[in-house]
Amino acid sequence: MSILVVSVSHKSTSVSHLGQLALDSPASAKLAEQLMESEHIDEAMVLSTCNRTEVYASVSRFHGALDEATQALADVAGLRGSELRALCAVFFDEGAVAHAFSVASGLDSLVIGESQILGQVKSALTLGQSHETVGPILNSLFQQAIRVGKRVHSETGVGSAGRSLVSAAYGLLTDQLGGLDGQRVLVVGAGAMAGLAARTAAADGASVICANRTLARAERLAEAVGGKAVELADLAQALAETDVLVTCTGARTLTISADDLAGTPVRGVVDLALPADVAPQVVEQGICLVNLDRLVSEQPDAASAQEIEDARSLVREEVADFLGLRRAAQVAPTVVALRSMASEVVAAELRRLDARLPDLDDHERDQIQRSMRRIVEKLLHAPTVRVQELSSEPDAVDYAAALRELFALDPQAVAAVMSPEVGP
Repeated sequence: MSILVVSVSHKSTSVSHLGQLALDSPASAKLAEQLMESEHIDEAMVLSTCNRTEVYASVSRFHGALDEATQALADVAGLRGSELRALCAVFFDEGAVAHAFSVASGLDSLVIGESQILGQVKSALTLGQSHETVGPILNSLFQQAIRVGKRVHSETGVGSAGRSLVSAAYGLLTDQLGGLDGQRVLVVGAGAMAGLAARTAAADGASVICANRTLARAERLAEAVGGKAVELADLAQALAETDVLVTCTGARTLTISADDLAGTPVRGVVDLALPADVAPQVVEQGICLVNLDRLVSEQPDAASAQEIEDARSLVREEVADFLGLRRAAQVAPTVVALRSMASEVVAAELRRLDARLPDLDDHERDQIQRSMRRIVEKLLHAPTVRVQELSSEPDAVDYAAALRELFALDPQAVAAVMSPEVGP
């Protein structure tokens, strides 16, 4: 099996197109389940954030799986397949592994080194596991990707500054308007991004109001930051007491227009929602707007070139190790099948020996059997260990295929080793 990634991100298309492809958890699970109906796709996982919507799949056929994954994403966005292909990047097998590790490490994010992506990857993996669209291949890939992401953030300078979309957005806002100390900040939403926005504003000395469609969630967030909570239905009243508006809802039904902010004390808006919550026309009223479009165009808070190179070097090492282990694992079923064939040969010869020498006692028969099995084990040990070592090296030949050819192994016997037994 090979790994395929179809990625639509801030690197390949506009924020408006990303908005068309934004998926919540139920929609992500539904898309993965739809992909599992393909004869070319055995596992599927969808990662959708404000930076990207990506399909990860374990596939048996590249072109068929690519066509179906691309068309599925095109249907989500209401585009033709050809239009979607122009907006996406495709990664396959080794490139897919490298991409997954880079994404989890924050190296492919809008703000290089941001750590929120780790939580988003974990959530996507958990969602795929719970809906049974993630199997051993994608599970292994993303468990390792999460571990690599943690290493990058703990061992390199990329993760040392606490970079995030929130910190980058607040940086642009305060450069223009001054600090948040003493400001009244209204945070709309109650997810992970909204929580970070509320905590950061409170830590900077702002008084925080939290608004959400579910009041209980807004109350929990407000309590955590020493603020107060309001229902989303009371948004207009809350805006009348707001200096800075922050939206992180991800809801397609919320749109705050220029008219909604007219006559309010709002001087700054941070809109990190996808699709956007706040109309861009608010800038015509002299309001400072920091949204995803602006973050993409200005690329703020970048890590240093050396920090990025250190992180990429670590990722390259991890990719090489992962691929080496995977290659070694791929030859293992063939080695098992070879040993099984040798055991069958020994058993057959012992049966012939019993027929020719029926007068052997149990002790003699046992000694002969032990000797034959030791001979076979010694003959096979060095080459099978060595072939697994060689298979882990970069650019290794297909040693599994060579073993199958040299020993005339039945491909179905190898496949049987790889497949779990099914009980009655």
